[in-house]
Amino acid sequence: MKNGILFIFFTIFSISIHAQTIFGKWHSKNDDTGEVDSVIEVYEKNGKAFAKVIEVKDPERQDAVCELCEGKNKGKKILGLDILTGLEKDGNEWSGGTILDPRNGKVYKCYIALEKPNKLKLRGYIGFSMFGKTAYWERAK
Repeated sequence: MKNGILFIFFTIFSISIHAQTIFGKWHSKNDDTGEVDSVIEVYEKNGKAFAKVIEVKDPERQDAVCELCEGKNKGKKILGLDILTGLEKDGNEWSGGTILDPRNGKVYKCYIALEKPNKLKLRGYIGFSMFGKTAYWERAK
């Protein structure tokens, strides 16, 4: 009985801790349709935040490549593509890195912050953050 109660306690505790972090799987929505088009995994490596596309929802786009990307990402499959690189924790947000938009191939400076346990705010911009675009990702279950 004690083991069962401890198991339940630690399970709830680990879920609540996980929900308070930017790390994990997130749904990215298509701006035009509002539909979830991919799942992104945000992970930590050497104290910095990174993210990659781990699922493409549209079966017809499973082999889609980043045609509009430049440099090393040109022609790479979107599935598995690193889209967020090198963000460092700065108070309540992560900043100092870049985000790649595979839809247009452009790379932007960015910052991300956890708005709610299951809502992540992303701000991509050129130059100053006032000249950019904000997106929100919902935590994938």
